[in-house]
Amino acid sequence: MAVHLSFLLLLTGLTGIHSITTVSKVSVKAGGSISTPCFYESQYINNVKYLCKGYHWTSCSYAVKTNKPSSGKFSISDDKIQRIFTVTMKNLNEQDTGYYWCAVEINNGGDDGKYFHLSVTGGTPSLSVDHQDITGLIGHNITINCHHLYPGVVKWCRLGGSCVTEPSGSIYGTEVTIDRKVHNVFTVTMSGLRTESSGWYWCVQGDLQMPVHLTVSEKPPTDQAPTTVDSEEQSDQVDLKSVIIPLSLLILALMVTFFVWFMLKRHKTTKGESSATTAAEEEVTYSDVKYVRQSSSKRSDAAMKSDVDVVYSSVVTQ
Repeated sequence: MAVHLSFLLLLTGLTGIHSITTVSKVSVKAGGSISTPCFYESQYINNVKYLCKGYHWTSCSYAVKTNKPSSGKFSISDDKIQRIFTVTMKNLNEQDTGYYWCAVEINNGGDDGKYFHLSVTGGTPSLSVDHQDITGLIGHNITINCHHLYPGVVKWCRLGGSCVTEPSGSIYGTEVTIDRKVHNVFTVTMSGLRTESSGWYWCVQGDLQMPVHLTVSEKPPTDQAPTTVDSEEQSDQVDLKSVIIPLSLLILALMVTFFVWFMLKRHKTTKGESSATTAAEEEVTYSDVKYVRQSSSKRSDAAMKSDVDVVYSSVVTQ
């Protein structure tokens, strides 16, 4: 880059006259990632945007450009409707700490840009949020927890717009409240969300910022109470429902199967006992055999008188 370009950008940085707006200082934990939005004026809609790393423009090196949107750990996207290009840096380490520039290429002129400082730490970041991407429903509320290490004035700001300081205020018709009931956390609640509430915001504490992107979607067609939590928590709830319903159906099917099996087994047992009882009730035939001793002329009358009739009985099982 030319020397006059370096002088021009240094001048705009010192005087605050620039056509690009972005954060001034962000902090990230090593191994993590961060997305940083850069707002630009309408005259730059069709220009090439890029991220450049270096304290001075003369030593600044390209990290990624919109005409080549991915390069290693860096990626870039351009929303020409909102006039915001977003740079994302992943798998950061402490060597990535330094100054970066959100910049636009100017044909037949000096490039325009605005720098920010990125601090990558092995410990807890100075300012952080649970998730950078959150989703809310029209007419409902959304809550964001901003975690910070140091005391100081806190704010909730919209990129390219106004800011709200505690305890309350409004941004583009959306009510904003800030409370600090939890130690080292200030909670931002946006009430009565509208479609226009979608966009980039950031937590501010001192000279630190942490960007957060809010997407406001249509209200569900049912009367189901909306969930005004971040997208990851919503995904967990949906996953939980998808597990509980099939599990309930499986338990019901097992109960029905067990009941049918029990009834069949009981019927078979009853039938077997009935067959055994029937077999045991066999037919019995009784018969009598009567034997009458015959008289003999050679026997005495006394002997004949002592003889008695003999009756034999037998039981025949058929």
